[in-house]
Amino acid sequence: MTNRELIKSAHIWALTVLVAGGLWSIAGKAGVNVQGQNQNQNSNQNSNTGNANRSQNANRSANRNTGAAEGSQAGMSSQDHKFIMEAAMGGMMEVELGRVATQRGTSDAVKQFGQRMVDDHSKANQELMTLASSKGMTLPAALDDKHQEQVTKLSGMSGAEFDRAYAKRMLSDHEKDVKEFERQSTRGGDPDLRAFATRTLPTLQEHLQMARALPGNEGRGGSRNSNSNGNSNNNGNSNRP
Repeated sequence: MTNRELIKSAHIWALTVLVAGGLWSIAGKAGVNVQGQNQNQNSNQNSNTGNANRSQNANRSANRNTGAAEGSQAGMSSQDHKFIMEAAMGGMMEVELGRVATQRGTSDAVKQFGQRMVDDHSKANQELMTLASSKGMTLPAALDDKHQEQVTKLSGMSGAEFDRAYAKRMLSDHEKDVKEFERQSTRGGDPDLRAFATRTLPTLQEHLQMARALPGNEGRGGSRNSNSNGNSNNNGNSNRP
């Protein structure tokens, strides 16, 4: 091989080495970039997944605690919370039905009883609202569907039919009310709510006695039961809440 050929061959090898080195350098940088991008993507994905999981867990915890939070406002037990909400709803319905009774009732007894419901339950409702407000609670301002249905049903009646239906409803409601207020006055956890139940109970007991005397309720919830031989026995505990 001549000197010229040797020089040419050396130049070719040198060029080849330079090109190969450049390719390796480019490939290395590309690998680093790809690896970095993958790492960043994985990091972002893991971060987003962690955030999503934390958010989902927080939402689930919030949902689980919603009912408990409602029942534990101002330290109230779920039973106390249930009582105050039901007492508020029932009191509003008694006022609404009382107004209907003063307008649609036929007998004086029904009209007078209806007005008594408006007066007494409006007062009790206001007291309960003040109590609830002091504990950071907001009571319902309108009847729910269940209670509104009762008002609508009775509002569609008139005359003797209304008197009978209203009297029966009042007897049933006040038997239940007396029972619930007696329980709350002795077993309630919140002292203020327990005191409210104790103060209101005598009025409800009076309402119950009045309801038993309304037209159509004579003999309902009474204190005498007949046995199979037709004899009557006194039963002072009959139908007591």
